[in-house]
Amino acid sequence: MVKEADDDGTGLPASLAMAWGLRERPGKGPRPTLTLQRIVDAAVALAAGEGMDAVSMGRVAKELGVSTMSLYRYVTAKEELYILMADAGVGTPPEPSGVSGWRELLSEWAYAQRAVLMANSWIVRIPLSGAPVSPNQLAWMERGLAAMAGTALREGEKVSAIILIGGLVRNEATMVADMIAAIVKSGVSPDQVLGQYVRTLRLMTAPDTHPAVTRLLESDAFTGADEPDFQFRFGLDRILDGLAALISERSTP
Repeated sequence: MVKEADDDGTGLPASLAMAWGLRERPGKGPRPTLTLQRIVDAAVALAAGEGMDAVSMGRVAKELGVSTMSLYRYVTAKEELYILMADAGVGTPPEPSGVSGWRELLSEWAYAQRAVLMANSWIVRIPLSGAPVSPNQLAWMERGLAAMAGTALREGEKVSAIILIGGLVRNEATMVADMIAAIVKSGVSPDQVLGQYVRTLRLMTAPDTHPAVTRLLESDAFTGADEPDFQFRFGLDRILDGLAALISERSTP
């Protein structure tokens, strides 16, 4: 008999327990070929091709050629499907490149997350519903925490550090996705959008009313002279600098 979601004491929904291999797929079903993996793959394909707004239990069922009710034998709610989609989207973290040192490892971890979200922007449209509990998400969590092994940071501080860095990654990926969507909707190129913004700022500001903005316009901030990921690198380095200062302080006799 198929166990209920919390029979094993984990509190995991049935679909997540299945993803972890803690329970078998439903013994009965309209189609033996229907699997949790097929459902998730179909949902991910919809999100990648048409955006998260296209993902619904009914639409996924249609793509698979089954009834909507048949999906509920594997996924009891759309929110569960979202979690499984995000887990499939992020995949497993790449193997470390061979760098050593907590700072280099944590930086590599952050950039790897960033690359995944930039390539799969639909993931940031999935609302955060709780702490990571799916297999791949926990693999990323493990890699981030392991990067700080052997440092003077307490375990709770390590968790706070990866939450802070993860927030930076997600925030940038969300902003980029929003900007790309706006640019596509406007029908103009990114360079044109930036040029229009600079011209608007010059028109609406003056040294006496907006001296700081004026200094910004007079600098090379909008010329593209900086590295493409300057903003992300700047933010990440400041977080890592703060962690380094704390570690150094505790390591000093």
